[in-house]
Amino acid sequence: MNKVPMTAGGFQSLKEELRWRQQEERPRIIEAISEARSHGDLSENAEYHAAKEQQSLNEGRVNELEDLVARAEVIDVSKLTGEKVKFGATVVVVDEDSEEERTYQIVGDQEADVKSGRISISSPIARALIGKEVGESIEVNAPGGARGYEIVRVQFI
Repeated sequence: MNKVPMTAGGFQSLKEELRWRQQEERPRIIEAISEARSHGDLSENAEYHAAKEQQSLNEGRVNELEDLVARAEVIDVSKLTGEKVKFGATVVVVDEDSEEERTYQIVGDQEADVKSGRISISSPIARALIGKEVGESIEVNAPGGARGYEIVRVQFI
């Protein structure tokens, strides 16, 4: 059973989604199935089939969330220190071509959100950053070609 690294915030989000799916979404879907059943012939009842499909999708996600919560290895980023980039680090880099500064936090796969600067530990840029220190340069093979970055700051917040 492989552990899944995640931040405390990511773990809380998963637990909240699991609670919502089990305690709110599941009863709503059961009610929709019951309502559709009361309309008669199930073979041609689109509402019934749609509700059953929703139930299947919801239960699949519940199973996935239960698995992730059970295998979660919650890492308290505020207790991490050091000079090297590791899981949970917030890293400020400068694009060597455009001089544009970017900030990324390295998080678990489930909590990644590039728009808010949270990148997955398994992403190409995170893999290139892991183990490096301030002042070092990295090269990342991105879909648009290789990009060079210099690490400006590493912090754990």
